[in-house]
Amino acid sequence: MSSPLPSLSLRWIPVWQRHALVWRKLSVPSLVGNFGDPLLYLLALGYGLGRFVGSMDGMPYITFLASGIVCSSAMNTATFESLYSAFTRMTTQQTWAGMLATPLDVDDIVMGEMVWAGSKSLISAGAILVVAAALGIVHGARAVLVLPVALLVGTCFAAMALVVTAISKSYEFFLYYMTLVVTPMMLFCGVFFPLQGLPMPLQWVAAFLPLTHAVEIIRPLMTGAWPARAPLHLSVMLAYGAVSYWLATALVRRRLLA
Repeated sequence: MSSPLPSLSLRWIPVWQRHALVWRKLSVPSLVGNFGDPLLYLLALGYGLGRFVGSMDGMPYITFLASGIVCSSAMNTATFESLYSAFTRMTTQQTWAGMLATPLDVDDIVMGEMVWAGSKSLISAGAILVVAAALGIVHGARAVLVLPVALLVGTCFAAMALVVTAISKSYEFFLYYMTLVVTPMMLFCGVFFPLQGLPMPLQWVAAFLPLTHAVEIIRPLMTGAWPARAPLHLSVMLAYGAVSYWLATALVRRRLLA
């Protein structure tokens, strides 16, 4: 009888390598999709709306927005990869079934999917960070620390999305998760405006959402400051990722091995 806890090993690396090889062949359209949308948000809202907003939280609005866009891009990239792409590999392409015919097990596959989605988030966030630096939005060398945080953010949201993938019967089911979970986090976790502008009950809810903690770490790093209560914010994201990984592994085991 298998352990109820996921087994941790390095066997997830071949899963990551397989996805990287496939992505390399499609890297240009993939980068356009993952990078183009957040860049348009940054330029259109940062410069267009920023002319009317002026400053926010003591900084130009485009600077405030850039850090939020990095976080939301990491979340969205990992979410889409772990929903649509992972579901395709699990069902239509039967890639996971082929992997299970090797020494790999479900735990390795789920971990490989998580880290791969986190890696794509790192690429997306890194590209936006480079553009923001070129526009003079980034302040200070400590902004380079945004990259490992973006990897953590992506891996956390990948684990959460894999839970949904494990129970989905079709692609249409993902609309519930996108509409009820992902979109509200983009709107109410400090990406576009400070949390202080929300009613107090919404602030309390936002304080428990992982994207809020990602923004609380990345925004100071991009503006030349150190994040306050960084261990707390990192711990919350690690907790979301660990619990979601355990749950996703259990659900995928039940779906594929039952």
